[in-house]
Amino acid sequence: MSPTDPPSQTDTPAALADAPRLSTRRLDDLAERVRRSAPASSPASTDSPGASDPSGGSGASADGATIDVFAPATTERIGSVPACDGADVAAAVERARAAQAAWEETPATERAAVIDRFGDLVLDHREELLDLLQLETGKSRRTAVEELFDVPTGCGYLADEAPGVLADERRRGVVPGLTTATVTYDPVGVVGVISPWNYPLTLSMADALPALAAGNAVVCKPDEKTPYGALVLSELLEVAGLPDDLFQVVTGEGSTVGPALIDAVDHVAFTGSTETGRTVAERAGRNLIGCSLELGGNNPLVVLGDADVDEAARGAVDACFSNAGQLCLSAERLYVEESAYEPFLAAFVRETEALSLGTGYDYDADLGSLIDADQLDRVRDHVESAREAGATVETGGTHRPDVAPYCYEPTVLTDVEPDATVACEETFGPVAVVTPVPDAAAAVAAANDSPYGLNASVWTADRERGAAVAREIDCGTVNVNDGFLATWGAVDAPMGGFGDSGLGRRHGPEGIRRYAESRTIGVSRVGPLGFPDRIPTDWFVRGAFAATALGRKASRGARRLKERVGLR
Repeated sequence: MSPTDPPSQTDTPAALADAPRLSTRRLDDLAERVRRSAPASSPASTDSPGASDPSGGSGASADGATIDVFAPATTERIGSVPACDGADVAAAVERARAAQAAWEETPATERAAVIDRFGDLVLDHREELLDLLQLETGKSRRTAVEELFDVPTGCGYLADEAPGVLADERRRGVVPGLTTATVTYDPVGVVGVISPWNYPLTLSMADALPALAAGNAVVCKPDEKTPYGALVLSELLEVAGLPDDLFQVVTGEGSTVGPALIDAVDHVAFTGSTETGRTVAERAGRNLIGCSLELGGNNPLVVLGDADVDEAARGAVDACFSNAGQLCLSAERLYVEESAYEPFLAAFVRETEALSLGTGYDYDADLGSLIDADQLDRVRDHVESAREAGATVETGGTHRPDVAPYCYEPTVLTDVEPDATVACEETFGPVAVVTPVPDAAAAVAAANDSPYGLNASVWTADRERGAAVAREIDCGTVNVNDGFLATWGAVDAPMGGFGDSGLGRRHGPEGIRRYAESRTIGVSRVGPLGFPDRIPTDWFVRGAFAATALGRKASRGARRLKERVGLR
């Protein structure tokens, strides 16, 4: 069987047998957590997609339909989950809506405590979760660890900060002293989370947990390639004390489940491609619901002439090749000032060639597998089209089926035309394009010559200069002397994209309040505001304008005083 042939349904799932803490029974039990809108009338027929399921119907939907799940490391079928339909989604949202009313009334501190306990449980069950991440995605264990750490980190932030972020806020009234203004934050209701395959734990929880903290219910639709992670997390949330039906998982094809979910919920959080994100935003707009979208990126990395090239090369390897490049924040376009170009390129190629490939359940490999044959074809097409147009492959550029069916070597390209596909589109694989530029201004111009604006990286010995350059790059997050963790890991700060890279922000107060409706309550201490009855109107108007002018002068003087004493 060739690496890109469809796997046989009768193959022994060696990938599952190799996973130390997983079994067919465990995956079948997880699939059973997906609830149906009605009980299955009969087991799946012999010609249904799930007919080969050894459990005799585990994971079947009401009509018996299932979706098979495969291990990228071996291409073997490891199980199946229900192929939910619109009725299944509607029923899940209805249950969630019924449960949400009591959760909204639960004090924010108690909601935060549940999320905090969940973070502890994730750490307690880390070995099983790491095995599952590798089984579903084919990523190396090192990358799986990086992903897993993100979940309890986010839980800790929400436990500490969410109650305060959601507390009532006093704002300046229209007539200070005579009126007050208070802002309250109420949950939107039911949030739909559509999460991707590349980071199935992190990117589902980064959207779901703040929604729960804000008092909402969540219905999560994981990618059909990686459904089991969300199901394990739903289990752990229940153990942590989350009431029944507040977090539910619906599995199935995106084209079926996605639209049904958007039509039923009050806010949708989507992570995926820009093309699909436009469709999600359009549908959410028609329904007049909020949406937050983290979409594609063709992220730039800038190396200034004064940078430590060895340090920059090590950082660039992480920035470009983490998770085999299947990371929305990965750097794909590298712009290097000419004075540092040759030494940086030599160091970058050297560091890239030192990377190891593998999919074992140990810490020996740096890079794992691509997710499937389609992703492998995309990477190969981008590299080959660049090579045919005259690009130089400095290292890599080779499919490695001897390691795993979808493994591809980390690849460094030079002499790439600016309009080449690999330079203009997101490859989402282990491919980096290195280009010399005359100066920092040219690097910034090249970095900004893209419809995307998700993440960027600047490398320099002068951190203040780096921060100044970062302000000129049109991306939602920009890291200085780091690839992406300095911003992604700053969970108190917003993360999101400019342009074609998305709408809205996750993380920080912004990531919590996106799931809340703000209400302003204004109170007058003097009765109705307006023209008074007992004062001639022209007198009142002259007095009001005079008071306004005097107030503006006082405010201006206060601002200047603050500036002089360094308070602004």
